[in-house]
Amino acid sequence: MQSSSQLFPVALLSAEFRGDLTEDVYRLKPGNSPDSSVELVLTRLGLRDGARGVPVILLHGSFSNRRFWYSPKCIGFGPYLARAGFDVWIPEMRGHGLSPRNEDYDRNRVADYARFDLPAIGSFVVEQSGQAPHWIGHSLGGITLAAALGGGYLEEGLAASAVLCGSQISRTYWPLKLPPVAWSGRFLLKRMGGLSGSRLKRGPEDEPLGLALETLRWYSLFGRFGEKDNDWWGGLQNVRVPVLAVAADGDYQDPAWACRQLLEQFGSEVREYLRLGKRQGFSEDYGHVEMLISKGAQREVWPLLQHWLEQGALPAGQGALAQA
Repeated sequence: MQSSSQLFPVALLSAEFRGDLTEDVYRLKPGNSPDSSVELVLTRLGLRDGARGVPVILLHGSFSNRRFWYSPKCIGFGPYLARAGFDVWIPEMRGHGLSPRNEDYDRNRVADYARFDLPAIGSFVVEQSGQAPHWIGHSLGGITLAAALGGGYLEEGLAASAVLCGSQISRTYWPLKLPPVAWSGRFLLKRMGGLSGSRLKRGPEDEPLGLALETLRWYSLFGRFGEKDNDWWGGLQNVRVPVLAVAADGDYQDPAWACRQLLEQFGSEVREYLRLGKRQGFSEDYGHVEMLISKGAQREVWPLLQHWLEQGALPAGQGALAQA
């Protein structure tokens, strides 16, 4: 296989025109994790005239894939940014979408995504674009991005800024603080063998057992956001890239106060907070998904995120600045 990269084997799977846009699909085989079978598929959207602007990497959340960011008809936030001149990259995590399940799929964790996959994706985007990318993560995608930054896995030059949409790890689930409940939870998860997105009516993709057990550990008694040898939560104090947290008043899964708490843990000099609700002057109290996928988001939220990417700040009068 002739590689499209000098970093590791990369295959161009397809190159298509999608109306006024181009869609290039790459398969990466980084070979940097203990499971050498890992392959990641990365879609690139750009203008049909070939012009490439600043790179932006969009990370989907749990039970999801690239279609969260754009439909087969090229409608969505990804195409919106591409039409605004950005060089848009959309990875799919292990076993999601076009990315095949690796041999140790059941053991996949956020720790693996953060330590191995995001650095490989970022390095390839920098190689292809010649610029440090901006990162935007929704839900688990934002948590993974925070883990990669707090763990020190995304080296300097691999991230120009970070946007965390509906992402938090501070919400307390009190029953999980009781050891018998946590033990029972682990037992049930192992019996289930993972989480089915269709069965749970959460989305088109499944999530591996390893990720579910990892999340349970975060919220259990004495749990923490990190690994045994790396405290991601504490490491966020050392992060210096600009960070924007987007929260929604109608998001009951990842409440606004918890999203802000994650933002305030960052040591970045530039930290901004955007809360989407009627009290803040928006047309509705946006929900967890609707903050990025809805007619209202297209009209009210997408332009604000575009402004952040272009100017490094929200428009005057929008959002609030969390002082470092």
